[in-house]
Amino acid sequence: MPAEAQTDERAILAAFREEHTRERAFTQLIEIYQERLYWHIRRMVVEHEDTNDILQNVFIKIWRYLGDFREESNLFTWMYRIATNETMTWLDQRKRRATVPLGDGEGESDLSNRLVAQKGFDANKLEWRLQQAIQKLPEKQRIVFNLRYYDEMPYDKMSEVLETSEGALKASYHHAVKKIEQFIRNG
Repeated sequence: MPAEAQTDERAILAAFREEHTRERAFTQLIEIYQERLYWHIRRMVVEHEDTNDILQNVFIKIWRYLGDFREESNLFTWMYRIATNETMTWLDQRKRRATVPLGDGEGESDLSNRLVAQKGFDANKLEWRLQQAIQKLPEKQRIVFNLRYYDEMPYDKMSEVLETSEGALKASYHHAVKKIEQFIRNG
């Protein structure tokens, strides 16, 4: 992370810890990170409305716990971890509400169906084929793939967010890429 970004994070944290500047600091935090967190969540849950609900919960948790943030990781990594955990919790709750028990790759057919229902969907376009392939991945591989491919997150940062070893993340990404390539090739 660039030095100026770390300085900005420190300034935001300092302002958040002061009661008279707390709301302004939090608004600044939202302005800086909302779009990145939105797309991180959206790639996992597909639908805009669901993404907005989860994102709202993410920012509520950030508001609630930011004062206790110990700066052991950078702020953005901490927020990504919250967004990832909130999204995984939402996906787990949705799976439990499903009437049919789901196996590995759980919920992928539901997510694929939601993707196909999106306005403008065209299964012949490569970007839609890629999205279909991603939705067919098991949940953890889907998250790793999205963080690496779309967010270009380095494995060391991803390891902090997902609390998993870099080696396991590299293996997950490799397997995800192979599955996606196979899906697109067999189209």
